[in-house]
Amino acid sequence: MYNVSMQKKKTKRIFNLPNILIFVGILFLLLSFGPLIYQEIWYFVKDLKDQEYFVETNGEGTEGSVFANLLTSTPVRIKPVNEDFSIVIEKIGVNAPIVADVSVTDEKAYRDALKNGVAHAISSDYPTTAPSNVYLFAHASLNFWDLGKYATVFNLLRKLELKDKINIFYKGDRYVYEVVNKEVVKGWNTNSITRPVIEPILTLQTCDPPGTTINRFVVTAKLVEKIEK
Repeated sequence: MYNVSMQKKKTKRIFNLPNILIFVGILFLLLSFGPLIYQEIWYFVKDLKDQEYFVETNGEGTEGSVFANLLTSTPVRIKPVNEDFSIVIEKIGVNAPIVADVSVTDEKAYRDALKNGVAHAISSDYPTTAPSNVYLFAHASLNFWDLGKYATVFNLLRKLELKDKINIFYKGDRYVYEVVNKEVVKGWNTNSITRPVIEPILTLQTCDPPGTTINRFVVTAKLVEKIEK
């Protein structure tokens, strides 16, 4: 009888309100930061193994699950999700469709678009060899359950360094850009989309820190090659 009573008291202590709140808080943190931690681990292991990722457009590609890729040193071939309008960044594992002509001022419009991929600003250019600015933006976020499948697509954008390659597929052709600059600007700063250009460039923008609108993290790349289909 004594043991049963003690067991009930221990169970009651475990499931009291403070402990429940602590458990819920820990669960919330895991759900919030889980994707970011997961991506950081993936990047660390890939970098440690010096595993090669490259774009494959002619074959079926061999890209499997993330865990399968981490268990092998075989080069991973990434087949773009489509060749009509998409982005592939091998270094950080980005392979996503691009939603064209998205308003940067209509919150509902761009939030809906970002649930389906990376957004292309309606006021910017399409990929071309002429002087232009292709402006793409996407989430670097924590609340993936609210923002959808592509809520974390740009979480590792800051890992890009000078001369890293970014592939944009447009109407069957492949445009290869090379990173020339990265910077953090204030959330209200619109220079990255309105600046004059004298060559074909690509601008990638996301929030900084992830999940906030305090700043914008901006990567600028210049066109180095166009590969026609």
